[in-house]
Amino acid sequence: MHKILLTERAIRDLEALESKVKNRIISTLKNCKADLIQHSRKLSSSEIGTYRFRIGVYRVIFDVHGSTAIILRIGHRKEIYR
Repeated sequence: MHKILLTERAIRDLEALESKVKNRIISTLKNCKADLIQHSRKLSSSEIGTYRFRIGVYRVIFDVHGSTAIILRIGHRKEIYR
């Protein structure tokens, strides 16, 4: 099981989303935190993070340190990798 921490940037990204989308992302992260790595893909370029987690058209970019998943960015798939 991973403990989930959000960076300041991830919190701002989350707050900028509609409440329906925000609730979906939070709910999905809570439900999948036990096996977050299993549902994620490793990014080919680690400029913005190590892993990505897909929630519909939104992506959660994160790193893992020990048993802690540090959420770095949250955004729409068209904009998150820029």
